Amino acid sequence: MRTPDYWPRATRDLAARDAVLRALITRFDGLALGSRGDAFSTLARAIVGQQISVRAAQNVWGRLSGRLETVTPGTVARSRKPTLRACGLSAQKADYLKDLARKFLDGTLDAARWRALEDEALIAELTLVKGIGRWTAEMFLIFYLTRPDVLPLADLGLQRAMRLHYNRGRPLSERRMRSIGASWAPWRSVATWYLWRSLDPVPVEY
Repeated sequence: MRTPDYWPRATRDLAARDAVLRALITRFDGLALGSRGDAFSTLARAIVGQQISVRAAQNVWGRLSGRLETVTPGTVARSRKPTLRACGLSAQKADYLKDLARKFLDGTLDAARWRALEDEALIAELTLVKGIGRWTAEMFLIFYLTRPDVLPLADLGLQRAMRLHYNRGRPLSERRMRSIGASWAPWRSVATWYLWRSLDPVPVEY
């Protein structure tokens, strides 16, 4: 896992301007975001993790990895749908993974060119793929490309953490979340990662 070079600077800046994040950065000293450096695996993990808990997603991924030995475009494409379903995937997610694998194999998706794209341009491209919505694309930006300034407002964990830490557990509107997050720029991915940690000390990994 590769930690982005900007992490020390980002944590210093956030700790200086936000008391909540200062406490979390101190509490989770020594932990940091990491990239696996594998575009297909990151997208596949994010698809597996859609609308289920982190623990459930880890369990499904563990069974998938055990069954296929390595989760690659080739092994997923060659797998029969019942094999994928037996690992705990829904029929829809199995279809999404097989479609994603085919697109990597036939060159429809070319990860080599993605680093040159701005965040919104890449989100627009990724969301053309079946099964990839804005949330999944944002997870890819954070966990594969380690982009520093992504604020995934639709993420349930982030919503919950922001309610707890910034509004005494009461609901927050998207507008208010965006307003709070604006003060974290250009390190909103980092702030999000620490807020996730406040709910689950085990680092989220895609």
